[in-house]
Amino acid sequence: MSAQTIGGKADNRTGGNKAGRSKSDKKTTKADTTQTCATSASIPSLDQKTVLEDLVRKQGEAFQALFSPFLPTAQTPPPDPADIQHWAMSAAKLQKMWLDFGAEQAGKVEPMLARMGDPSRWSAWSGEWLEKFPLARPETQKALWQEGVDLWASVLGAYAKAPAGSPAPDLPRRDRRFSDPKWREQPVFALIHQTYLLLTERLGAMVDDVGGLPEEQHELLRFLTRVVTDSLSPANFPMTNPMVIERTLETHGENLVRGVEHLLNDLRRGQLTHTRSDAFELGRNIAATPGKVVHETPLFQLIQYTPTTETVAETPLVIFPPWINRFYILDLNPGNSFIRWAVEQGLSVFVVSWKSADASMADIAWDDYVKAQIEAIELVRARLSVEKVHTIGYCVAGTTLAATLALLARRGLADRVASATFFTAQVDFEKAGDLKHFIEDPLIRMFESLTTDGYLDGRYMAATFNLLRPSDLIWNYVVNNYLLGQDYPAFDLLYWNGDTTNLPFGWLKAYLIDLYRDNRLVVPDDLMIDGTPIDLHRIKTPCYIQAGRLDHIAPAESVWKLTRHLSGPWKFVLAGSGHIAGVVNPPQSGKYQYWLNANDPHSLDEFIAGSVETKGSWWPDWIEWIRSQGDTQVPAGGLRTPGGKGDPAIEDAPGRYVKQH
Repeated sequence: MSAQTIGGKADNRTGGNKAGRSKSDKKTTKADTTQTCATSASIPSLDQKTVLEDLVRKQGEAFQALFSPFLPTAQTPPPDPADIQHWAMSAAKLQKMWLDFGAEQAGKVEPMLARMGDPSRWSAWSGEWLEKFPLARPETQKALWQEGVDLWASVLGAYAKAPAGSPAPDLPRRDRRFSDPKWREQPVFALIHQTYLLLTERLGAMVDDVGGLPEEQHELLRFLTRVVTDSLSPANFPMTNPMVIERTLETHGENLVRGVEHLLNDLRRGQLTHTRSDAFELGRNIAATPGKVVHETPLFQLIQYTPTTETVAETPLVIFPPWINRFYILDLNPGNSFIRWAVEQGLSVFVVSWKSADASMADIAWDDYVKAQIEAIELVRARLSVEKVHTIGYCVAGTTLAATLALLARRGLADRVASATFFTAQVDFEKAGDLKHFIEDPLIRMFESLTTDGYLDGRYMAATFNLLRPSDLIWNYVVNNYLLGQDYPAFDLLYWNGDTTNLPFGWLKAYLIDLYRDNRLVVPDDLMIDGTPIDLHRIKTPCYIQAGRLDHIAPAESVWKLTRHLSGPWKFVLAGSGHIAGVVNPPQSGKYQYWLNANDPHSLDEFIAGSVETKGSWWPDWIEWIRSQGDTQVPAGGLRTPGGKGDPAIEDAPGRYVKQH
């Protein structure tokens, strides 16, 4: 899971976001206009025979126009001593920070980011990309060269024809990273980013044309190409980003001082920062829904939330969040907390808070997580003296819940679960999305080499998820926080995204190989859990299956396949947005939409073709489905309210497991 999927909430876009623009970004000064017009007016029509000479000359003219206000002339007054001192102080600060960091790191184990960024660890991956890439073909190079020449002639011609004082011309290609007007105000930056977009477009087309590869290898090549081209965006480099140049000149380099400070702090942490960590405190303004930890094992804590209604449904709800992330994605703040909302709907809500792996969990396997789900179900049944419970499984915990249901069915215990809801959960991994790019043997060996005491540091998985959306989750922050020197926003979702959990490597390796690579879960009786063969077709429990239309981690097409392996009644809902925002979409937000199909579609395409769209959140549809399963109301007193008389709790929610790293 990742904050990508933040669904566009984090509008901190590279080189084009409002937060990243100073006041001077909002208008073009008179001097700038004069420079641009003078440059444009001096450009004659291009002759293809001398295009290279013209291109080189025009680059020089554009750079001269850009920097002329800051270069000395005969009329330029002597430099202001205060300005000189300011620049010198910035340079001294930068030097001191680097020297202090070098001394601080001397003799220490190399930082995590450096280990993961070691080129030797990625050589097999990158070598495979280069080996399969068709750029070396002479005819490809010739065609690309000609397109580049045509593009430059077209762009420079547009500036030459523009009347003096007119706005910057429209350009052939658009991208949100270059939406700021400064990318168009000067011909040189227009040429830089338009050339980059052309190359990106053509490299993608070349990958599509590669023949003789299995589809999975083809998808891997596309992914690698996207990672490489995203990293080479001119927005990511200080000398090719006009906003960075302007900010540096305006602040006399103070932006770079702040940016290097951010960078060094991230190197110390071994993790890219996305938000202000001091803005949130678990239990105070995040993960703050009232409740108690009522049970604890070495693998999880069981939290029961305090009811807010006089009566509650007799059948309680047990939520299994993924252990790849923290459970409070479902309890970020009162306005978007699914947990709080479910309590307000009159449900007795229990949530499993998984322990972040340490050396004591080196031998934990998938069997242990399945048995933990069964244990939690039994604990709730016994505590409230009920026959059955409703369940929710999110992402990997949803995959595990499917295995749990199959195991209970095989053992004749299926009636202990009244219903199962799946949030973005996969069981058939044939079309499992971008994470399938990380199941190659060299990458699994790389992760294994990074493992300590049997567990993988959660920061590696965070970096992996960031790599799935590098433009949004890596380079956006490199530009805004390292190059522009901006402070981090206070954003609860990004705080959660950076609150990593360690993973038992034995479980992770088996999960990637058995499920993602070999797709064994959908083969009846192929996998054994706790000595019991697993056959998903034995599941007759009523199921509610939610998928995100834009989900790149658990694609809707893959989530849909769960419906093909169930023998009981099911309802499928396709939600707008992705892996996170598609789930965490409270009714009061008024965002997105969802689709339902009352017929009996046999494919996702058929479902979409016959679906009905409803604006807003799908949560109300879910609670109506839960109520349709049939239930009675009971008083919310006694053990329905945790921590009461005769019911000593271990501690207040959210508990201590969620705070451990």
